[in-house]
Amino acid sequence: MQHDQTAETSPSHDHELDHAWLANLVRELFQTEQSARRHPRVEIQRLGDVPPAQVLRAVAAHADEALVALPVVVTEEQLPVSLGGRTVGAAFSALRNQIVDLFLTAERSYRATLLGMRHGVDLVVLLEQVARRDRADALADWCADWLARRRPLLADAEQALSWFAQNPERALAASERRPLARAFHALSVGFERLADRRRRTTPRPA
Repeated sequence: MQHDQTAETSPSHDHELDHAWLANLVRELFQTEQSARRHPRVEIQRLGDVPPAQVLRAVAAHADEALVALPVVVTEEQLPVSLGGRTVGAAFSALRNQIVDLFLTAERSYRATLLGMRHGVDLVVLLEQVARRDRADALADWCADWLARRRPLLADAEQALSWFAQNPERALAASERRPLARAFHALSVGFERLADRRRRTTPRPA
């Protein structure tokens, strides 16, 4: 008896698959944008009124707007408004702020925020294409508008890396100003210097 693949490749099956995929991507977007509204503001508090912080302020403001408009669009397309995604995004942000950033220099913390921004752009590029396949045109158009705003902001944030190169003391300082963060930072720097010294003094095999 031959296996009938007609049902697996039917238009209705493709639509169900695309719609389920869209729902997952939308949940991820809620999580990503929650991080995009929080992490830049954390960096702003750490850095003060410097060029990288000025760019991040615009990113956070755009994320605020996105999280207001996105529920309206996804509801129109009969997709879930993911409060859970927002909660997960907030939880990851808090975890990074309280634990991970203890080990980071200011420039590494900034680059970690940039990495999250790049992930958001990649996600929305894919989301727009899947939305077009699923004929969720309102969502696809929203994605196109979002990309038109966020991509230039990401490019500005990448350009702002030059500020760290011009301010090495600030760049290599602990990202957090808490005593515990400074202690962790000093310890990690000490280990890095020790490892570098050992590499220099260890004879290379002939």
